[in-house]
Amino acid sequence: MILGVRTVVGTEAFAEWGWRIPFLLSIVLLGVSVWIRMQLSESPLFQEMKSQGKLSKAPITESFFSRNGRIVLLALLGATAGQAVVWYAGQFYAMYFLTQSLKVDATTTWLLIGGALMIGTPFFVFFGWLSDKIGRKKIVMAGCLIAALTYFPLFKGLTHFANPAIAEASERAPAVVVADPDTCSFQFDPVGKKQFTSSCDIATAALAKAGVPYTVEEAPAGTVATVRIGDAEIQSYEATGLATAEVKERTGEFTTGLMPVLDEAGYPRTADDARINKPMVLLILTILVLYVTMVYGPIAAWLVELFPTKIRYTSMSLPYHIGNGWFGGFLPTISFALVAATGNIYYGLWYPIAIALMTFVVGSLFLRETYKVDITQ
Repeated sequence: MILGVRTVVGTEAFAEWGWRIPFLLSIVLLGVSVWIRMQLSESPLFQEMKSQGKLSKAPITESFFSRNGRIVLLALLGATAGQAVVWYAGQFYAMYFLTQSLKVDATTTWLLIGGALMIGTPFFVFFGWLSDKIGRKKIVMAGCLIAALTYFPLFKGLTHFANPAIAEASERAPAVVVADPDTCSFQFDPVGKKQFTSSCDIATAALAKAGVPYTVEEAPAGTVATVRIGDAEIQSYEATGLATAEVKERTGEFTTGLMPVLDEAGYPRTADDARINKPMVLLILTILVLYVTMVYGPIAAWLVELFPTKIRYTSMSLPYHIGNGWFGGFLPTISFALVAATGNIYYGLWYPIAIALMTFVVGSLFLRETYKVDITQ
């Protein structure tokens, strides 16, 4: 939808006002969802319990402040947290990595991501069906483990097939930030309001946004950070105490001075379309989407079967929404902060890998298989 609107109205118009159109068109989906909801009735189990007067009188207390609360916590850490980061890494972070780190044109990226989603979408149904045969837990745990073990080679493969010039330039003219390490922050900014004003932060953020791998070389305390690209050097600046307008102006000047040096060293501002191996990029993206289908296809049934009927809806809502909203939703900002802190464009993968491995361990050890559970109890 975004790609279609952007193509019709043009890039400039889309950035100015056209981005609102997809949001307005979502009113159609709202109407469809309301219609679907009006056609549904409560499950027979719920209706039976209601007629018998067996509904929970305190669902929140019974869900979270009883023995059931342990299952809620285990479902969060041992199921939905890993599902969320695998989903976000395979779809949203892959898109971010291609456009921001590898500088692939947005249209090309969206088409490739869209193609991978079209190929992979039927596997949501397949893995849901398979979980009815062999179990939910096995498939979700396998998805988390395989994703954690293969993210590094897959994302390095994206670099190799989408923009190999980055690796070539980094080997030929490595980027180094010479700075007092105590002034280099962990740039975690989930709401986009925090300002990082040290010369080290300004330099590392500029390089991270340019998709340039770098290392940090220790300098004496009080040193204003310098970026060294091969034999060339560009000095950063200290923004502490400066007005917002001045910071914006000085940052623009710093970036303007940095980009020609990166150009000279061979760091590409955009990926060369002629060098993008689109079939291989599509294959890697499809594999990432398949991981998503493995963890997501069975998750709804697994959560339903983990909890008793009278508190099921309340109990499963917290692990599902916290898992996806927090563990998944923070993935882009945490991963960017990790990249900016280290200069390694792959370092952001450690966040989804760590969470997926945590889920694999917790889910494997402490959550039960449920596909043969009688949910009428």
